[in-house]
Amino acid sequence: MVSPHGSDPGAVFEAVFAGVSAVRLCRTGTDEFGGDALLALSDFDPSHRISKAQTRLQSRAAQMAVCAAYDALEATGLLGDTQSLHETGVYMGCGLGGAEVLQEAYRVYFNRKSRRLNPVTVPLIMASGPASHMSMCFGARGPSHTFSIACASSAVAIGEAFRAIRDGYIDRVLAGGSEAMLNDGSVAAWQRLGVMASPHPDGAPASSRPFDKDRTGLVLGEGSVVLVLESEEAAAERGADPIAEIVGYGASSDADNLTEPDADGQERTVRAALRDARVDASDVGYVNAHGTGTLAGDAVELDVMARVFGPGAPGVAVSSTKSVHGHLVGAAGALECALTAFALKRGQIPPTAHLKTPTPDTDIDLVPRVGRAAPELKVALSNSFAFGGSNATLVLKRT
Repeated sequence: MVSPHGSDPGAVFEAVFAGVSAVRLCRTGTDEFGGDALLALSDFDPSHRISKAQTRLQSRAAQMAVCAAYDALEATGLLGDTQSLHETGVYMGCGLGGAEVLQEAYRVYFNRKSRRLNPVTVPLIMASGPASHMSMCFGARGPSHTFSIACASSAVAIGEAFRAIRDGYIDRVLAGGSEAMLNDGSVAAWQRLGVMASPHPDGAPASSRPFDKDRTGLVLGEGSVVLVLESEEAAAERGADPIAEIVGYGASSDADNLTEPDADGQERTVRAALRDARVDASDVGYVNAHGTGTLAGDAVELDVMARVFGPGAPGVAVSSTKSVHGHLVGAAGALECALTAFALKRGQIPPTAHLKTPTPDTDIDLVPRVGRAAPELKVALSNSFAFGGSNATLVLKRT
């Protein structure tokens, strides 16, 4: 992981479970056009993993992905295993690619009135950069795919990697997402969209408030999460100890509105994932909600939970970890999938931090403020719903 809470996956989960917020009020930009925004930045230094020469060819999102992949391979004993990596695939999600590179290119062109742009601007801004550099850095010669589907990007990447493994096309995939769009130009565009949160009276860290009556919008975050997905046979052959098992995946399109969520489309996705996993809704104990903190989005997702699990969603805990790590857009689904896997492994459900008064009024268990032990937790979902009406749900099971 490269995340607003750090790079050690276990420590990141513990911070999220404890409700420690990484949200801060930050100054964006370096001149008079800069502004203030609530952000969840990642404290990230690639120098211990990537040479200075390589960084010139990699956007911030690509650098984060390479570092996250390095740690994932090292932790799973695959780093340097040329034979195993030779046929490994790379499936990554990324919403915007090298946003900071694009901003600098426009600055040179319009402000300096120069056409002498960085000669590698084009490959630096491509959304496929993170996956490409991962393949090149680690010799992963299997298929390399990038899914750029806004907020659902990395959930779809993981889901499609799961399908490829299950259907016998490949045994191992590095799957996840990377996003780094906290440059001033991108932040200004998000602010103009009218979905960004404003500071809460309790302080900036309490400003990401999914499902709460005081919610005012989302908080952007950045980072990269890379998961090692393997077939059961491949994992057993190397004696791997999996964190959790992915057993189902559903995806759909609302085909309705560019920015407004649609309950029917989201419901189709969740039900499709449950059918794919051959899991009954009554078996699900936890849902890591998309829950960004927007007025419309949170209300629609609660409606979907009531539709799928019944009024009040009895027996199901629903929480949004975005309350502490913000919305990582193209990397959001990967981070939330990883946190869901740890929830199953450790038998602990992270909270919806800062939640005091749910709106709309609901009987759904939203795990307010404090995480809880859940030793009997066996099946969990992770939801990702995107602008453009693309939806994805992953179903995970405790191993």
